Amino acid sequence: MIELDISQIRILFALVMLGSATIIDIRKREISDLLWIIFGVISVILLFFEPNLIEALFGVGFSLIVAPLVLVLWRFGLFGGADALGLIVLSALAPMATLSDSIVSPFSIVVNSALLSVTPMIVYFIRNSVLILRKDNIFQDFDETKSKKVFAMFLGYKSKNPKFSFSLEKQVGNKKRLNITLHHSDTAEYCTTPNTWVTPGLPFMIFILGGFILQLLFGDVILGLIGIV
Repeated sequence: MIELDISQIRILFALVMLGSATIIDIRKREISDLLWIIFGVISVILLFFEPNLIEALFGVGFSLIVAPLVLVLWRFGLFGGADALGLIVLSALAPMATLSDSIVSPFSIVVNSALLSVTPMIVYFIRNSVLILRKDNIFQDFDETKSKKVFAMFLGYKSKNPKFSFSLEKQVGNKKRLNITLHHSDTAEYCTTPNTWVTPGLPFMIFILGGFILQLLFGDVILGLIGIV
């Protein structure tokens, strides 16, 4: 029979929470607060199974110093309110959890998630570059600078039928201009206009799940690279 210690149980619950949230986020781009309440209560219950309650409380409290940061990031629209709540509950449920001997801090999941979130930008740029090499006029009717076009190539693409995406263009007279602004996922409206340049409203919970897995296996990626250098 497999026996799990309290830290492994915490990790298991965290993976269940993030896995469930990711599936819901992909399907609906909206996560009920009930999920965070349930696992927040579980994080409190698990404290009473800790061999050293005072030490466990200190660990959770230290891990929760990430809360102000994620709330500020949410207010600036860098990710949604559900993502912020998920990171806060995760900090209490599995504080600085890792299966490696690498360095971990309260900000490791945020850092790891941010690194993973850059991946789609690289994919968009490659996709757009391929279309340009194929002589596709992806910026047809746009009156825009070359540098802004290159920037837009990292942010999104021209979509025939946008879904869960935000518009990257606006009409100025008979010309189009790129409208590169920060879209707050909690308040901005999704674009439904066909054949429009858009930036996808990606479910950030995917990156949080990936960031947590990276933390479990490798710790804090940035701190690890600094250590190697």
